[in-house]
Amino acid sequence: MLHIESLEAGYGPVNCLKGVSLDVREREIVALLGANGAGKTTTLMTVSGLVPIRGGRITFRGTSLNGLPPAKIVSLGMSHVPEGRRILSRLTVLENLELGAFLRHDRALIRQDLERAWSLFPVLADRRNQLAGTLSGGEQQMLAIARGLMARPQLLLLDEPSLGLAPKLVTVIFDIIRKINQEGVTVLLVEQNAYLSLQIAHRGYVLETGRIVLADAASRLAANPHVKAAYLGG
Repeated sequence: MLHIESLEAGYGPVNCLKGVSLDVREREIVALLGANGAGKTTTLMTVSGLVPIRGGRITFRGTSLNGLPPAKIVSLGMSHVPEGRRILSRLTVLENLELGAFLRHDRALIRQDLERAWSLFPVLADRRNQLAGTLSGGEQQMLAIARGLMARPQLLLLDEPSLGLAPKLVTVIFDIIRKINQEGVTVLLVEQNAYLSLQIAHRGYVLETGRIVLADAASRLAANPHVKAAYLGG
């Protein structure tokens, strides 16, 4: 579904990604692991068109994403839930979700997807007319994921969905990610909680200083001594 080959990207004079290559297959959850500053967020932002590609190529279902604007990439079937949630705090929960479908014109299916969001996140249904900025951190993360799903993506890019959440809510979020995947949405997941990521992922990649240094099935990565020492607490 997603093919990244020899990708180079960065900010100013600095290349954060130095030849990154990875693949995401249909209906997989693929975890991208690495320390802070390894280039994980930059990878997702480059895939979604928010950071320009300096070298290499990205294709999504055979279509080149090089040079495409973010809105076009969304229209192809990809949605990005960014680090830090980036909800629109002065709009209601419902308005945030409606904006997630801003490229769509299929009103009946949009209503259907709103009902799906209320089913996946019942707490959001109870707060649909509440300003998003008044939600708790966990509720805001649920809203960010639900908003991403309103674009009806085939591939969902998730950046640090558990950041700043209490452990109980982290478990809830990961259960929801697994459920979304079981319903047919492919997921590329960036997450500091490597243990939980590898529990729900099919495969994973380890990124260090802008380069992929390991790629394997999630179960084998979880048993890898380097991964255990660096990301799983030994």
